[in-house]
Order: sequence, then C-alpha cells, then structure tokens
Amino acid sequence: MAAAVAMRSGSSDGGGGYEKGGMDTGKYVRYTPEQVETLERVYAECPKPSSARRQQLLRECPILSNIEPKQIKVWFQNRRCRDKQRKESSRLQAVNRKLTAMNKLLMEENERLQKQVSQLVHENAYMKQQLQNPSLANDASCDSNVTAPANLRDASNPSGLLSIAEETLTEFLSKATGTAIDWVQMPGMKPGPDSFGIVTISHGGRGVAARACGLVNLEPTKIVEILKDRPSWFRDCRSLEVFTMLPAGNGGTIELVYMQMYAPTTLVPARDFWTLRYTTTMEDGSLVVCERSLSGSGDGQSAATAQQFVRAEMLPSGYLVRQCEGGGSIVRIVDHLDLDAWSVPEVLRPLYESSRVVAQKMTTAALRHLRQIAQETSGEVVYAMGRQPAVLRTFSQRLSRGFNDAISGFNDDGWSIMAGDGIEDVIIACNSKKIRSGSNPATAFGAPGGIICAKASMLLQSVPPAVLVRFLREHRSEWADYNFDAYSASALKTSPCSLPGLRPMRFSGSQIIMPLAHTVENEEILEVVRLEGQTLTHDEGLLSRDIHLLQLCTGIDEKSMGSCFQLVFAPIDELFPDDAPLISSGFRVIPLDIKTVECFLLVYLFEDGLSSGRTLDLASSLEVGATTQQASADGSQDACNLRSVLTIAFQFPYEIHLQDTVAAMARQYVRSIVSAVQRVSMAISPSQSGLNTGQKIISGFPEAATLVRWICQSYRYHMGVDLVSHSDQAGESLLRMFWDHQDAVLCCSFKEKPVFTFGNQMGIDMLETTLIALQDLTLDKIFDEPGRKALHAEVPKLMEQGYAYLPAGVCLSGMGRHVSYEEAVAWKVLGEDGNVHCLAFCFVNWSFV
Repeated sequence: MAAAVAMRSGSSDGGGGYEKGGMDTGKYVRYTPEQVETLERVYAECPKPSSARRQQLLRECPILSNIEPKQIKVWFQNRRCRDKQRKESSRLQAVNRKLTAMNKLLMEENERLQKQVSQLVHENAYMKQQLQNPSLANDASCDSNVTAPANLRDASNPSGLLSIAEETLTEFLSKATGTAIDWVQMPGMKPGPDSFGIVTISHGGRGVAARACGLVNLEPTKIVEILKDRPSWFRDCRSLEVFTMLPAGNGGTIELVYMQMYAPTTLVPARDFWTLRYTTTMEDGSLVVCERSLSGSGDGQSAATAQQFVRAEMLPSGYLVRQCEGGGSIVRIVDHLDLDAWSVPEVLRPLYESSRVVAQKMTTAALRHLRQIAQETSGEVVYAMGRQPAVLRTFSQRLSRGFNDAISGFNDDGWSIMAGDGIEDVIIACNSKKIRSGSNPATAFGAPGGIICAKASMLLQSVPPAVLVRFLREHRSEWADYNFDAYSASALKTSPCSLPGLRPMRFSGSQIIMPLAHTVENEEILEVVRLEGQTLTHDEGLLSRDIHLLQLCTGIDEKSMGSCFQLVFAPIDELFPDDAPLISSGFRVIPLDIKTVECFLLVYLFEDGLSSGRTLDLASSLEVGATTQQASADGSQDACNLRSVLTIAFQFPYEIHLQDTVAAMARQYVRSIVSAVQRVSMAISPSQSGLNTGQKIISGFPEAATLVRWICQSYRYHMGVDLVSHSDQAGESLLRMFWDHQDAVLCCSFKEKPVFTFGNQMGIDMLETTLIALQDLTLDKIFDEPGRKALHAEVPKLMEQGYAYLPAGVCLSGMGRHVSYEEAVAWKVLGEDGNVHCLAFCFVNWSFV
C-alpha cells in the first residue's frame, strides 16, 4: 500500500507528521492513504480538536492505532498551517490583482487630470485675451449658437431620442472619467488593498452625486445585466419598467424607463423617475449604460399613485465597464440626482441634499452587490443550513421589500388609511388584498381579511443608531410582547387566527440567534431567531410554543458609517421552506446629520449597567444615565448633537370580522413600543454619559472598581502572580487595564446555579453578548458536555485550594457559536471580609471555531 509522507511541505495528501522520538534524525512519520482520509474527515468537522477528542479518535479508529497522540496533535497543527498558508497565498494574489487594477485606475485618472489642467490653462489664457479685447468678445457672443437642453427637445421621435442619448453619453463620460464634477474623496472610504474601490462624492454644484471605481471578478456583460436590474440590488427601488426599446448604432439600445422609489420614512412622499437609458459599446470594447431624465408626456405614471410620488430628476449617470487584462472587469459607477429636497420638511432635507447618502445607499451598494455575486459565483461563500446563496439573498430582498411596502403603503398595492382615534401619533393602514407568498400567485397567505399595518415615525436626538438597533436585536424582551409574536406566527398555520389573550403565552426570556448569511463586509446579516415560549392552559398543560423569526440586521456594527440602520423580521415556520411567506415588521433608523456618524467611535461599554451582586434591567440603565449627566467633549460633542429619524412598522394578519379589534390592538402595541424605544434611547444616549469610560463606571457604579480590585487581588493571592500589570493600582487605572486585558475574564455568582454578572471586553466578545445580556447566561449553559464534566471534576479542588485549571475545550457563545480555548483558570474572588464573593474565570487564547 502506498504511503503518504507527512511533514512534506505542500503535500497533496493533506497529511502532517511528527519526528518520532527514538527514530533517526531526518525520518518522518508515514501515514497510509486510509489514515489520511480518516484524519481529513475529522479535520473537516473540527480543525482544532481538543486533547479528549484526539484520544477518542484513536480509540474509535483502529486504523490509527499505531499513531501516538502527540503525532496526531502535530498532524492537525501542520494541516491548519497549510490551510492558513494556502488561504494567505490566495489572498495575496487577489490583493496583488486588485492593487494592479487600482494602480491602473489611478494612472488613468492622473493622466486625465493633467489633460484637464492643460485645458484649463488654455481656457484661462483665452479668457484673458477676450477681456483685453472687448470687441472680440462681442463678436464671439453674436456668433455663438445656443443649444437647447435635452429635456426641451423633441423626444417623441427616434432621431430626437438618439440625439439625447449621444449627449447623455458624452456628459456621463465627462463625469466618469473626467472632472465635469468637482469630485472629493468620500470620508472613511480611503482606497487601499482592503477597500472595495475608490469612492468620491460631489462638492458643490447641482443636485447630489457620487462616483465609485472598483475591480469585480465578473464578465462585463454579466455586470451590465446585474446593474440594469436595479430592483435586485437597490433596496429603495420599488419597481422599474421599460416602456419603449429602440435599436441604436453599434448594437446599442435606447430605452424609456419608469422607476419608482420607496419613501424612507412615513414623513415624506416617495420619488419616481422618467428616464432615457442608453446602452452601447465603445471603440475600446468597454460597455456603457448611461441614463438621464426626460420631461413631457408619456411619463409612465398611473393616476392611482400619482399623488403618492414626487417627480425627481436623474442627471446624466450610468456605468462604464471594461475588461481587465488580469481577469475581471473595472467598473465605474456615477449617480447624479436632483431629489427635490424643497418638497420635504426642513428637518429631513439632509436625506435629500447629501451626496454621501447617495454614495452609501446607491453607488457603493451596486459595487458591493457585484462583489457579493462574484464571491458566490466563485464558491467563496458557504452559508448555513445548506441553502443556496441566491435563495438567502432572495429572503433578504423580500424582507426588505415587505418592510418598505408597509412604510410607503401604496394605493395600487391595496393599502388604505383607516380612521384614527383622535391621536395621530400612529398611522393605521389596511390592505384587504390577499397576501401572496413570493411570486407564486396561487399560494394565499394569512387570513381572508388581509393585513393591518401600524406605523409611526419619531425624531431621535443624541442616540447612536447602531447601538440602538443592536440593543433592540439583543434585548427583545425589553420592547416586544411575546403574545403578539405568537399571534403573527399563528397566521402560518392552517387554522384560523385567534387574538392574543385567548391562548395565554409565557416568554421564557431566552432567544437563540442562528446566523444564516451576511454580505461581504457584514453590512447586512440574515439570521433565524428562536424565541422560547410556553402556552399555559388547563386543557393543553405545559407545552412548548417556540416561535421562529427570519431577521435581517443592517448596520449593527458600532463603527458602521452607513446611511440606514435596520432591524426587520418576519415569523416563519420552523421548517423554513424556500417559498415561505413573509410579513415584515421592524425598525429603521436614518441619521439626518450624516457627517457626525463618524464620531460614534465612542466606547459603548457600560451604558447597560453593571453590578456585582444584583440583576440589572432597563431601569438600572436609565439610572446610570441619570447619574452620569455631564457635558461631552471634543469628538463626542458632535455625537451628542446627532439627529436621526426612527420609523417603526408592524404588520398583523386579521379576519374580516376582527378588523377593528386588530387595528386597535396594533395601535396600542406600537404605542407601547414607541415608549420602550424612548426609554432605551435615554439609556444609551451619549449625552447622558460621563466624559469617558472609566468615569462612567466609577460614577455610575462605584462597586465596579471594587469588584475589579477584588478579582485582581484574589488572583494574585491564589496564583502568586498578577492578572494585570501594576495590579496594585486602584480606581480608573486598574479598571481600564482589566477591561483591556488580552484574555477573556468573566465573573459568575457563587450560587447553586451560577449566573454571569460581569466581564471584561474580551469576555463579552467571546460570549457575543453585552453586559445586560451577560446576566441571561448561566455557567452550565456555555459549556458543552465534556466541558461540564471537566468543570465538575475540578470543583472539589476549586473549593479546597481556591483555584483550579481547566483543560483546553470548547464552549458556546450567547449566539450559539462554538468557541475553543487553550486553557481556563477558575478562582474564588474574596471580598474585604475574606468571604467568597463570586467566582472568576479566565479563558486563554480563545477563538471562534
């Protein structure tokens, strides 16, 4: 039987080896193909098995009986090393291709700028000559020809359309490859190997404009096909309809297009466009799609929806795609719009006057979507539950579209406004049409009556959007009513809907978040949320009533500088079929002062509260805010002045005879959610916090500094070494060093069922939670079965000597992800009186599996 030699660099069998003790120098351990195949199977399941798992492997696989445990350990080490080298090599090759393309782009841009400078110098000299000879200027003005604007020409005949198309192409190219617009680099989007492209925005001039250049690993024709299908990647695009298509020269086409956009909030009307779109091929083989607005009759608007839209103007915009020599294509995207900002309330005008908003929502969204498709096509993206990327992407689009439909409430979709109760804080809309799932008109969804939507918008001051959305995601029990979730979920059943209260429910307080997919840069995350609940009735007894939600999160990273932060969800059946019907509800936060979003690099550590001996809730968070009111300084001053608009929309199915009852229920429920969000906003507002993290902790919770001092002193007492350097310090300095410690440190109560009460930054990151949610986790819940056995085996030693070492193992984060660690230390934390106050754990060299 052929043998595979381990330790051989770059071996194709994937084996690894170990220089065996007692063997001659230079000899290697040899593995048979069958042994390598067995080890590869285990590696595919767990690349970093624990010592116990390796021992189990040797016992269960007789084919490995002649291999020593240490050799198995080294095989996995070498296998991981080769994997890492291959990935790094692929990454560096991709970076090199990207930098080469970027360098070419920059050289071309530099050449164009030099030509532009020469042209400006020439024009300047000419203007000086004209000023010195007024008679020449007068003669020139008399002979000049005035060209009619494109919108005023005859667009009713092909020749007129072709003339407009050619001028649109010229103007677009001057923006895409020239300096027709005063472009400036978009803040926070510096070009480099880790960036996805070069992004610039307009500085002054008419309307708002953005330009992006990047390398995409797709063919030009595929890129153009994707970009022309705007509703597939532009979440604000409701519909795009081609009314007329005419042939043009060079195999090109001229199209008359009508496009509708959603309203971002209930406070403003939606926008629509009537445009000419010209697709052609340049002499160098580049593909061009350029577009501009038209005026006149035949504008595509229907009488039913005319009052719900404001006509906006698209100035020459489009896409320029060129094949790249090293593979892939170089894409240039220009978006130049006039959104008629004067038609909206003054407080919301920044949404329509900011080029950054256009860049983030439209221009870079197109480039990111292309990169996502390229990675999915190449097989680089592997998603959970065996779903195809296209299926999961469709789910994200459907969730977002359903939420947008609810906010905009267009008449032609069947929505109509219901009478209010005299207080116009919540809008109630009714859709009497049957809701269809996906694109299959034969599958009816929900009750015969239709859908009730309750929606509201409110202005937020000094609230970090990412922090608010993340809080709403992680602490659902603070604002949601489990009975309403159960009512919405009941629409998925074949039995008729019943009102909440007829079947009393109890929420256990536990939610499990299971990630499904995410975009390239984690701007969007698609996940399944399981809410653990029980129904309490005499006839059914105690039965499990878990609810599953499909959830889409946008911009939950604190450092995110996006223009929109969302949490959208819909109940789904636990089987989660590909054609599952969705009724979307959720939250959307849109910053109005876009320039100050960058200032939200404030440290959000302890706004949720902290206590070493009590369980915290939202009330304690509010108390922290009240006790730490001080003026912010420097960068945080801008953050505290940030304004944003929050839009809430919740949808409920109803039966026809219960329409008024469900409407009243929905109105009261959304009002309760608004109140909850206001309380949360007060708690997390930076304006309610201290000058810095240490001051906030000490002023809000003096016991935090005391607890950290006890933790460090107890560690030194038991181990004889310091947990952190200079642990003899106190107050803010020790608190900061503990918070920034490189290993995960967590404290749990000294009870029969230990509950986590406190931790440092690495501890919270390891468990993927926050300081409030940390207290929902118990010690036994984070360990798997081998981990619990190892912990229980060390309990006597811990009780006797005050500390114990735990072997390498795997634990679970609050999100259900596996976390491996090389070693863990547990010790008793002693108070001033010498009594045990709590237990502390330090997890060394942890990583997500």
